[in-house]
Amino acid sequence: MSIAIAVPGDPAYDEATRVFNLAAPARPAVAVTAGSVEQVRAALRYARSGGFPVRVHSTGHAAGSAAPMDEALLIRTAFDGRVEVDVDERVARIPAGVRWGAVVAATAPHGLVPPHGSAATVGAVGYLLRGGISFYGRAVGVAANSVRAIELVTADGEFHRVSADRNPDLFWALRGGGGGFGVVTAIEVALFPVTSVVTGTTFWPAAHAEALLRTWQKWTLDAPKEASTSLRILNLPPVPEVPPQLRNGPVVGVDGVVLAAGGDVERARRQTADLLAPLRSVAEPLIDDWQVTAAGAVLETHMDPSDPLPYVGDHLLLRELDDAGVTEFVRVLGEGSGSPLVMAGLRQLGGALAGPDRAGGVFDRVSACYAYSGSAALAGPVTEEVITAHCAVVRAALGPWDTGRTVPTFVDSHRQPQGHLSETDRAAVDRVRARVDPDGLFRTDIVPDTAPDATAL
Repeated sequence: MSIAIAVPGDPAYDEATRVFNLAAPARPAVAVTAGSVEQVRAALRYARSGGFPVRVHSTGHAAGSAAPMDEALLIRTAFDGRVEVDVDERVARIPAGVRWGAVVAATAPHGLVPPHGSAATVGAVGYLLRGGISFYGRAVGVAANSVRAIELVTADGEFHRVSADRNPDLFWALRGGGGGFGVVTAIEVALFPVTSVVTGTTFWPAAHAEALLRTWQKWTLDAPKEASTSLRILNLPPVPEVPPQLRNGPVVGVDGVVLAAGGDVERARRQTADLLAPLRSVAEPLIDDWQVTAAGAVLETHMDPSDPLPYVGDHLLLRELDDAGVTEFVRVLGEGSGSPLVMAGLRQLGGALAGPDRAGGVFDRVSACYAYSGSAALAGPVTEEVITAHCAVVRAALGPWDTGRTVPTFVDSHRQPQGHLSETDRAAVDRVRARVDPDGLFRTDIVPDTAPDATAL
């Protein structure tokens, strides 16, 4: 089988190189969209004949965290086929290129969900390969640990289905190892029963940020594992999509999900009240929309943008914040800080996310209390230099609580520190790569592309 190879200027090139972060464009030498195993094989043959290293993406949401691909052949995976749900085994098979919205639409009618991301538009396969920190994560762990099998084409053109029983070393390395093993064509992921959740967001004026953060942080220390939340300071633009109450300066939002474990909705309501009652006593909310709903609504909770845009951000994993940590967070990100960031917040970790999983991949846990992320869109006077400078201010202020580690799905730029694996694990993963790709066809498709600074770990 031959395949159409696109070059810059071709509409097919534009389609294959689409990314979500427009500030991190993909500009490979040539590109192709592959929708079958045979098309992947044809693309690999072309790459070998032309001396191109091979890069892979599907929806392009992780483009910013990878190094430039100027000399490469890019394979965009957009596989034909639907999500297959085995209700009895509680497993879904997801073709590469399928987004979380389609996956949840296929599984939720059966009362089952995967540990999906917070946005319907994110590709499921890339998210799972990079670990994944779901709103269900405190109950079920790192999302990659729920992967049951991976289908891929390796550099020699061979098709493999790997699992705990078949090529277990490769199965281990694929789950969080950073890529460079081949072209993943599908993933099978475990599902768990969820029929109802309590989810929503409550917003307050940012003048109350410090009191709200102290109250929320105290609650997170012994929160039930069924609850996963985040606290964010938002500077939202005055556009029609943003409610009028949130357009008059920075606001603080607490959002999240509380699972109705075992179908016990009343228990989930009580757990939600334990979170929100102390926060509501701090100040009158601007918006307060937590409610019992079906699992599919979780994809709307975080209000992630659905359309591509240019943005720059940063990410840290933090230890438990003391009073000084709370003060520093608000000082550099709260009202009057001069922060250009549209969003800056903390995702609650712990629970099942913190413990090792004997059946998990190389990235099977997150040893931190909170995931910090902050970002801003490039617009007008808010330039990359302005955003980057303030990100450096935040990084310095939060330095005493920085673990030196990161979560791959939160990293926005290949220029920022990336440290989700230890040196020992990196070396073990590299040995697997050397076995499955001895000629280094995928040598530039590894994230991070350089070893982390040992002093940061």
